[in-house]
Parts: sequence; C-alpha cells; structure tokens
Amino acid sequence: MSPTCTTTLADSEPTLPTAPASTEASPKDAVRISNPPCKDTITVLPQTSQLIALLTLIRDRKTQRGDFVFYSNRIIRLLVEEGLNHLPVVSHPIETPLGTPYTGVKFQGKICGVSIMRAGESMEQGLRDCCRSVRIGKILIQRDEETAQAKLFYDKLPEDIADRFVLLLDPMLATGGSAIKAVEVLLSRGVPEDHILFLNLIASPEGIEKFAEMFPKLRVVTAFVDEGLDDKSYITPGLGDFGDRYFGTA
Repeated sequence: MSPTCTTTLADSEPTLPTAPASTEASPKDAVRISNPPCKDTITVLPQTSQLIALLTLIRDRKTQRGDFVFYSNRIIRLLVEEGLNHLPVVSHPIETPLGTPYTGVKFQGKICGVSIMRAGESMEQGLRDCCRSVRIGKILIQRDEETAQAKLFYDKLPEDIADRFVLLLDPMLATGGSAIKAVEVLLSRGVPEDHILFLNLIASPEGIEKFAEMFPKLRVVTAFVDEGLDDKSYITPGLGDFGDRYFGTA
C-alpha cells in the first residue's frame, strides 16, 4: 500500500484553536490511525479516540492477560455490531404497547458464526452477546509443512450453512492464507460469497488487499489496517500472537 495512505488522528479531526507554537510536538499529532480501506468491500471501524485507546492497550506488551481479554472483548463487540449493520433487512410492521402501528425492519434470513481456530474462538462470545442462541461452527486450518500452504485439518459447520449468512471470525489477518482457505471451505459447502462477512481486529495491508481481490463480493470489517508485514510475515507493529495472549498460553 502506498505510504500516502498513512493518516493520523490529527488528520481526521477538526482543527481546534491552539496556543502559540511550541518546539515540542503534541503527543496527539504522532498517534497513528488505520490505513484507509483499499477496496469498497472493506469497512474500517471509525478511528475514534476510544478505539485507538483500546488498541493501544492490547498492543502494549506490558498489558496483563486479564486486561488484554477485557479490552479485546470490547473491540470484538464493536466489530460484531458493525458487521450486523451490513446484513440485509426487510420491512417488519409491529404494534407498540400503546396500540400504535410501527413499521421497522428485521434481519432477512438466518445467520451463524464460524471461527477460525484457535484465535477466532476468542470472538465467539462477542457474537453470542449480540445474537442470542446463534449457531457457531469451527474451522481448523494449519500450515502444511511439506507444501507451506494453508491446509484444512478440521471443520464442524451447521448442516444448513448454505442457507445462512455467515460471520467468519479471526482476529488477525497477516498473509491471508488461513482466511482465504476458510472462505474456500464455506464456498464448497454452498455458502454464496456475498453471504459471508469477515470480522477481523487487525489486518496487514498486503493480506487484506489480497483477500478482497480474491473475494470481491465478500464484506470485510476490521478495526485497523496496520503498517505491513516483517520478514517473518508478522503484522507490524501488530500485537504479538493474539491467541497466546488471549488464552494465556504465551
């Protein structure tokens, strides 16, 4: 992604009256916010001070596991709520307790969640908090040591998944290999591409662009598009191994 896409909180907010210029830069001026989406099908959460503060806490290597889980769950809830905004709705007339007719909406069709094990399982509770009794499937994808390609090792999905809108859950999108393989599994089970929403906390620009190009009808909702990948294909600045930090196995 071009360096010109880099923005800061100061770039995204109105300019306020300031005191005479100082030789010291304001800390806010240096705050990094997400790179902008490279495709129309990618939605990045609004880069509010609250979201950046939450992301800062989970990025910090000093953050203890309890706090990491708590603040990660807050971001996950924001992602789920935004993801639900992209599901289709139909008109739904009701009557209020005052006997007054009211025409609102309801979701069109059934939904389910699918987590990419193991880190994606951290996002399941956030989905359940928003959607009571939601069905959740699982996909386990690991790297094949012989081919170095993502390989499906296990899946357990609802039998009627082809008839549902699917929220695919994985907090980190680096090279995109696991997410791409997971989508291929869903497509092979009859899920239409435009019935899949991928929810993600942090993505690399390389991974999210590759993913969006392969699946142009699929909606991605992420909290942050980071700077890039290092020589080991880790997201940078990143936050380390999300699954290890969330489940306490680091």
